[in-house]
Amino acid sequence: MSRRDEIECWLTDMDGVLVHENHALPGAAALLEQWRDEGKPYLVLTNNSMFTPRDLSARLRASGLEVPEEAIWTSALATAAFLKSQMPGGSAFVIGEAGITTALHEAGFIMTDTAPDYVVVGETRNYSFEAITRAIRLIDAGARFIVTNPDATGPSAEGPTPATGAVAALITKATGREPYVVGKPNPMMFRSALNKIGAHSENTGMIGDRMDTDVVAGIEAGLHTILVLSGISDAAEIEKYPFRPSEILSGVSELLRPAPFLSDEI
Repeated sequence: MSRRDEIECWLTDMDGVLVHENHALPGAAALLEQWRDEGKPYLVLTNNSMFTPRDLSARLRASGLEVPEEAIWTSALATAAFLKSQMPGGSAFVIGEAGITTALHEAGFIMTDTAPDYVVVGETRNYSFEAITRAIRLIDAGARFIVTNPDATGPSAEGPTPATGAVAALITKATGREPYVVGKPNPMMFRSALNKIGAHSENTGMIGDRMDTDVVAGIEAGLHTILVLSGISDAAEIEKYPFRPSEILSGVSELLRPAPFLSDEI
């Protein structure tokens, strides 16, 4: 793993690192501008498979952050890239929204509920008992079981809501089949992100706010890992794990380079 001053490319989580509840966190806009000015390739990563990169780019812009859609890498895109590498032109029955269905269509997959090669479960606000039942029967009939991300719950204004991992657990209980999970903490997501920007693990940094996904996956992918305390983790959370990130910072503002000194002498 590189020292920070040797890092040439960056991967960064989104929620808890760049934004919190649709508001940009201190230093986030300036850090993105710094990377652009330095010509450093970067990707903003998210385990949420619900939205397309275009949707997320618009949401980030509304929060005050300029991130082009090509600089966003979701678990849906990582899942589509993985399935394309496994079975080009395959078919899938999908539980999810535009993020995963668009990614799979663009990867050349056919959406079907008749003898699909894969059952793919992603994030959605509208889990259907009928669709879950269909997924269970298709997996029992031989379809391979894929999940975009393992998150059991998601946030909402009213409190936690069931998410992809919870629905996947229901399907596993009914079928006895464990899914292959593409998103973090599977380092597969980081490797596909590295491939997208032509980066190498030895000179790439990963910024995240979770020990159990961002940091462990970054370590396993061989990246320089930075945990920021602006999201879900705090000092007590860090002590629960047997591994450590390369650095622990209060937030991304600590990654900003000092402004150059400008003399007023003539």
